[in-house]
Amino acid sequence: MIDDIKKRAMHRTRILQGQLRGVEKMIDDEAYCVDIITQTLAIQKSLRSLNKLLVENHLRTHVAEMFDEGGSRREVAVDELLKVFELQNNRGS
Repeated sequence: MIDDIKKRAMHRTRILQGQLRGVEKMIDDEAYCVDIITQTLAIQKSLRSLNKLLVENHLRTHVAEMFDEGGSRREVAVDELLKVFELQNNRGS
């Protein structure tokens, strides 16, 4: 993994852990539902940010190498990216 992207991804996961702990506490404390939903929506945004970093790393490393190899490896890379794109579209943004 590219060092800078790894550092940013690890930072994002730590933020997510804190956000999830916060939601757990809010539920336990029976906080106002809209406040909990607001926090879970923030978590979803953080997850999208993490996914963007992971896709960037994949494109800059694995996909670049697979394209350089050409042939069936190139096709595997294209298929993987299409699957990720399809998952995103099926699950919403």
